[in-house]
Amino acid sequence: MAAALSLGAVAEEVKSPAFDQRLTGYDYPFEVQTYGFESQGQSLEMAYMHLPAEEGRPTIVLLHGKNFNGAYWEDTALAAQEAGYGVVMPDQIGFGKSSKPTDYQYSFSQLALTTHELLDSLDVDTAIVVGHSMGGMLASRYALSYPEATERLILINPIGLEDYLDYSTYPSISSAYRGQLNQTPEGIIAYQKQNYYDGAWSADYEALTVPLAGWTRGPDKEVIAYTAALTYDMILTQPVIDDFENISVPTSLIIGTRDTTGPNRANIRPDVDYEFGRYDELGARAAALIPDSELFELEDLGHLPQIEAFDRFLPVFLEALD
Repeated sequence: MAAALSLGAVAEEVKSPAFDQRLTGYDYPFEVQTYGFESQGQSLEMAYMHLPAEEGRPTIVLLHGKNFNGAYWEDTALAAQEAGYGVVMPDQIGFGKSSKPTDYQYSFSQLALTTHELLDSLDVDTAIVVGHSMGGMLASRYALSYPEATERLILINPIGLEDYLDYSTYPSISSAYRGQLNQTPEGIIAYQKQNYYDGAWSADYEALTVPLAGWTRGPDKEVIAYTAALTYDMILTQPVIDDFENISVPTSLIIGTRDTTGPNRANIRPDVDYEFGRYDELGARAAALIPDSELFELEDLGHLPQIEAFDRFLPVFLEALD
């Protein structure tokens, strides 16, 4: 990682270009292809990157988190490719370079279906399904919906290891939209610095904020804010934890135990004595619910172990793949 920068220095430096809703002009690490399909009466496009597998080797599908896109999987994808695996990195509908319909029912089941259809179009009959953060909720739903197409399930600091609305009040989509409209590059950095990296910062971390920061300056910020509100609603209203006992494929949880990510923490009910985001406990709880599972805990790492300490993450990830 590059030398740490102060928040002030980073905030001054973040002058990314203004991006439209499809991130035109923002380069991804591999060739971006497009899968066109019809869904809910609309013609949509799903952007993805695909590194083909060596003959006889499995394919991994890497599912991104809510504040990210497929590009942040670059190092993981290269390491997997070097080991002979194929890799597919989609941008989910509503994210990255993919379509962002505002008149759309966003659900993990819908996103899982689209991902399944994308893999089918690539003649990938079965895959190792890997999800980080929100992608972990999607990966879980995928494995529950398509167990015959899922060789293994790997969850990297997934959110959804608790049912957030059990402990907090529901924020309307309208209020979430207003909050998203008020996003600034400086606020995005401050949030990620505090919640993802325990106050540390670097040029590598800053680079991951460039798409989000560019959207706040772009011509489609209202569209971005509204789709972000819709997908945030999906996280809160479509829990997967109650279905963990029905996951029938071998599952690995890779957990940075310093993580404290807790969606809707600001709306915890005053009568509730509960602390969101205790990943030092949540990984073990989830592993106890999933029948054929194993837990890898990475002490002193936060929400993005694959970014924060790739050298520590990679051996664990490769072990989980086998």
